[in-house]
Amino acid sequence: MENNSKNNTGLKVALGIALVLFIATGFYTSKLYTEKKENEAQLKQEKELVMNDLSNMAKQYDIVIGENDIANSKLVEAKERIEGLIDSLKVSETNVKSLYRYKSKYLALQKEMDVLLTENDRLKIENELLAVSLDSTQIRLEERTMFTDSLLVQNTALAEVVENASVLGAVNLSGEGVIERTSGKLIPTERARRSDKIRVCFTVPKNTLVESGEQELYVQVIDPKNNTLGVNEQVQFGEKTLNYSLVSKFNYENASLKVCEYVMSKGDENFEKGRYVVNVFNQKDLVSTTEFTLR
Repeated sequence: MENNSKNNTGLKVALGIALVLFIATGFYTSKLYTEKKENEAQLKQEKELVMNDLSNMAKQYDIVIGENDIANSKLVEAKERIEGLIDSLKVSETNVKSLYRYKSKYLALQKEMDVLLTENDRLKIENELLAVSLDSTQIRLEERTMFTDSLLVQNTALAEVVENASVLGAVNLSGEGVIERTSGKLIPTERARRSDKIRVCFTVPKNTLVESGEQELYVQVIDPKNNTLGVNEQVQFGEKTLNYSLVSKFNYENASLKVCEYVMSKGDENFEKGRYVVNVFNQKDLVSTTEFTLR
């Protein structure tokens, strides 16, 4: 009788252990399944963001190409590459490796677009100035009495060109996360959680039309949640309001100048993962823009 009781007790213990293991296994399997679905949803969302960015880039090319009487072959080829990348992205697998590859291609295309649009704007201005010059010459040849009015128009156009040209700009703009060692040494990183600061660097090119002395540019860093980092203060320029991260002040001496500024996160918060946009303004005018990604 006593042996039967011991056997029953052992059997109950074994069944209890088996039940606990079964419940634990089911909970762990459910957790893995939930995490998998969450990761898939996040990757799908990021894929849609890249798709939207590429579509917006293609639309920008459409606008610029439409503004030209003769299509710029470089712009057309760049747009075709974007459309090919969009088609490829639609049928691609949604995984981390694939998405990172497409993000890298998008960033490369963004840099290419910045160069092409800058070149296009330069050619557009040159064509406009050439048209003004030809019109002025034709007017002087056809009717000498209109010389004074023609000269006034040219002087006004020249004054506007000089006014627009006498503004400091920014080139070679870059942004990145950095780790700050106790020694003060800064090490670049692409990881959001390891970044202590965001470093923004740009070059102020030489401009003989700008007087030397104290100058300033407004730096705006926008995180993946569309928040303006840094001091996030506002400044008013006429009817336009600008939210900026910091004011970069420097002594301009009519020579090319390299400038680096740093933006901190709020309090002890880590930087968000995702795409960051960096803009540089000369008062209300956007003079340079770029972006980078923290993982």
